[in-house]
Amino acid sequence: MSTPLSKLSETMVTLGRRYVRDAPGTVGKAALAARFLNPRLREHPRRRVVTDLYGHRFAVDTQDLIQRYVYLFGAWEPHMTRWLRGRLGAGDVFVDVGANVGYFAVLGAGLVGPRGRVVAIEASPAFHDRVLRNAELNGRANIRAVNAAVSDAHKRLTFILASSNNMGANSIVPYDGPAESTFEAEASPLPELLEPAELAEARVIKIDVEGAEGGVVRGLAPALDRLRDDVEIAVEVTPDRMEQLGDSVEELMKTMREAGFHAYRLVNEYAADTYPGAIRSPAPPVRWREPVVGETELVFSRIDAETL
Repeated sequence: MSTPLSKLSETMVTLGRRYVRDAPGTVGKAALAARFLNPRLREHPRRRVVTDLYGHRFAVDTQDLIQRYVYLFGAWEPHMTRWLRGRLGAGDVFVDVGANVGYFAVLGAGLVGPRGRVVAIEASPAFHDRVLRNAELNGRANIRAVNAAVSDAHKRLTFILASSNNMGANSIVPYDGPAESTFEAEASPLPELLEPAELAEARVIKIDVEGAEGGVVRGLAPALDRLRDDVEIAVEVTPDRMEQLGDSVEELMKTMREAGFHAYRLVNEYAADTYPGAIRSPAPPVRWREPVVGETELVFSRIDAETL
């Protein structure tokens, strides 16, 4: 039963969200989002169909981090979003490995247009269904959604979710704590999940697989020389999780370097107070020559420059 106080709080959330999303400038937005709106929307979830900053529609549940940020800010990973908007064009192919609910798949589908193609690969059956729903909400018939895991060989993998507050954190990395849920999925190397034309014409391949990126890149390695000259591959690397699976960032970097790719770092922050500024002024990928010691978004490109 709603109380006057809870109704007031809900009204404040609605007005606060409108200010954070739509008001010009950034004054007060970071504190409002971080101290009030983000925790309130997590603990008192809203389930809505909302429009992001670029006109795409998404069915969201704000208990989950990604969906909450799409609801609150109208965007997810603003720096990656801006980079993709400058990279993908009409007729391109975009491959999204670890597509989650389909935010980047829907974004990419609009950028590549009806002559292009998006392949959204997601291991979670629940998220695969959400990709299909969000594709339908936006009329994106150019999204091919694949419900499968990606690795370096054919195997059956067990995924563990520690908390439904971040449902995108499904991972095959061993976890000793209480699990929110588990599921199993059949895995294959990425080239086998793509049609020949999709592999040959991919302009951007995005890989976000919560620690399993070593296996994904190892499975892709034999096909790297068959990709477009201008292909770019974005990989979120998590060194500590990779180590638990027997992989290393150094091996991944060596594989890409020997295939002629240079590494660039793209800012990727998840704190709510960073989002208003990031949406207003997203940063480009910057050449990275240092060891990778923490969770880092890397973009691999054959372009030899200081920024992409």
